[in-house]
Amino acid sequence: MSTVPSVPVASPPRTQDRMWHDMFLPADVEHVRPMARAAVAKHLAPHAREIGQREESRDSFPWEAFKGLASDGCYAVPFPAPHGAGLDHPMLATCLVTEEIAYESSSMAGVYDGQCILNGKCLSFAQPHVQDKVLPALISGESAFSFATTEPDASSDLSPTALKTVATRTDDGFIVNGRKRWITNSIVADWVCCLCRDGEELAMTMLLIDMNADGVTVGEPDLKMGHRGQITADIVFEDVFVPADHVLGEAGRGLGVALATLAAGRVGIGAAGVGVAQVALDFAVERLRTRTLFGKKLGEMQHWQFRLAEHATNLEAARSMYQKAAVRMDQGDPSGEPVASMAKAFGTKLANDVARDAIQVHGGYGFARQIAATGETFRLEEIYRDAKILEIFEGANEVLQWVIARHLIGRDVTG
Repeated sequence: MSTVPSVPVASPPRTQDRMWHDMFLPADVEHVRPMARAAVAKHLAPHAREIGQREESRDSFPWEAFKGLASDGCYAVPFPAPHGAGLDHPMLATCLVTEEIAYESSSMAGVYDGQCILNGKCLSFAQPHVQDKVLPALISGESAFSFATTEPDASSDLSPTALKTVATRTDDGFIVNGRKRWITNSIVADWVCCLCRDGEELAMTMLLIDMNADGVTVGEPDLKMGHRGQITADIVFEDVFVPADHVLGEAGRGLGVALATLAAGRVGIGAAGVGVAQVALDFAVERLRTRTLFGKKLGEMQHWQFRLAEHATNLEAARSMYQKAAVRMDQGDPSGEPVASMAKAFGTKLANDVARDAIQVHGGYGFARQIAATGETFRLEEIYRDAKILEIFEGANEVLQWVIARHLIGRDVTG
């Protein structure tokens, strides 16, 4: 029996460069988007559809794209000299890279977030000699890194009473016991930044833990609806020793490290939402320009004209929001709030809204993975599957609305 070979549909023409412009970018980051776009085209695009479709397994980590993006400098962007690029606006630059990666693969944007944004921020709290030990392998892509706060019963609530992973103090360090869940890159990671309850105290400590240490076990990969290239799995710690100099920040003050790290990740996911929304919009625009229905171009229908004009306007706002939030962080605001929460919630909701409309514009072709008769494959179903998680992780959008409300109305009223 003969089979028709898979034929991927070509990427749509980009509308971004003629409709939107990165205005007021600082001089030190003007080169970053072209650099990232070239790296994505070279190292990620050839593998992106396979990454987005294949089921998660221990052997399916996207090493080729992972190491390729690192080799062209993408992983150096968030970090100061002497290890990294030493940019004056590293958060803004990192978000530009994230958007470009997400345009081609939201999965890989999630991997990049885990490797470079979450760990980039968290490791800024490490002692200099620890940074010297681990950062070169992170930036080169030689080693994968994980960030672990979430547990089976602790995610949005990271209070000491909710956290069950415990770090018990010893004379020369800590003994860690517990389980972390949904941990990106864990199946291949050499290091993990892990939030633990500090003994029996109502305090928490962030530790850098060697994933190759005795007592560390990584479970099987989770099977998810989308983001299949962002492979997650449980990490179990059983009497794992962590030396005292691997505390990130100060012992007993790990929650502040975790929250600062998650705030950076929040802005990065806002940028990823913009990348996903942009590619979905580009697919929709191309379909409106080329599809004929009842003797007219689909784009002649006023409903779709107005609908896509609204999406284009919101995309302009979403891109401006994440860039503003990133600049605020680069200028010394550790959280960038409330615009950081606005950028994440708005950008990720937009990704879902535009993806849904792009599928509607394409009809059955938007809903399909592959047409059996022709071998044509389609990306929109992958985009839609991937977009949903953006509204959930790095701060669920409902929680972020509460954060915004607390700034707007005041904690004395909202709680």
